[in-house]
Amino acid sequence: MTVERSTPRTPAENAQLALLLEVAGTPKPGNVDRERDLDELRFEHFLAGAVGANRGLRRAASGAPVGVAFERAVEGMSHQSGGNTQFGCLLLLVPLVRAAAAGTLSPDGVTEVVESTTVADAADFYRAFEHVAVAVSDPPEDLADLDVRRGSDAIPALRDRETTLYDVMAASEGDGNAEEWTGGFPRTFDAAETILADDGPVPDRVARAFVDLLAEGEDTLVRTNHGPEVAAEVRRRADAARGDPEKVAELAAAFVDEGINPGTTADIVCAATFVALERGVSV
Repeated sequence: MTVERSTPRTPAENAQLALLLEVAGTPKPGNVDRERDLDELRFEHFLAGAVGANRGLRRAASGAPVGVAFERAVEGMSHQSGGNTQFGCLLLLVPLVRAAAAGTLSPDGVTEVVESTTVADAADFYRAFEHVAVAVSDPPEDLADLDVRRGSDAIPALRDRETTLYDVMAASEGDGNAEEWTGGFPRTFDAAETILADDGPVPDRVARAFVDLLAEGEDTLVRTNHGPEVAAEVRRRADAARGDPEKVAELAAAFVDEGINPGTTADIVCAATFVALERGVSV
């Protein structure tokens, strides 16, 4: 089914704008935003990352393979001194941009994109890990040769196993971004509708959607870095604060002090912002 676009910008331009709007939204508890930096990761790093990612996003919009577009976007994003700013955002954005450019930005349309990925796409995905350090969980013992932290060294194993990029995501149990890939991007499209239905400045809508997402589902980066008990507590605290701007602001300061960074939630709200932009949210 063809989905009518409601924006004068190209999908690549909307993806870059989504990266900028996501980091501009405040407060987003535990994340960098326009009012908060982390110790070694600052607002300006995200702005530079969004600019650098443009080349890969344009490749995605032009119909380049998902893996190629993603690796190029990550490589460009890495050209700033903060390290990994938007790896997870780009993992979600690239197939969404492909679907939007084809006129099929819908759960079925993006599922068709990701299910058609190849072993070559998986190899480029692994190469992307050589550009920035990414926090990931240890793989199961029987998949140790496919540990993404091995980068290009894992490519022979990918080829031997004939593992596509979709297969990699399907094997990434408990990863929120991988679950989006293999499930039709449900949280992305739901949050996009929340942003569209909200009013006021778009960065404020993005920040509110972030807190809603954090309250409704466990952040898998928090679980990776701090364990399941902390991840459950973060979700509970977000639920208790949402709807109250003062409490959300207090939570934002507290999470930064505690070193809690719900990065997976930021990735999903960034992807949702892209969908909302494609569907006509006014900026």
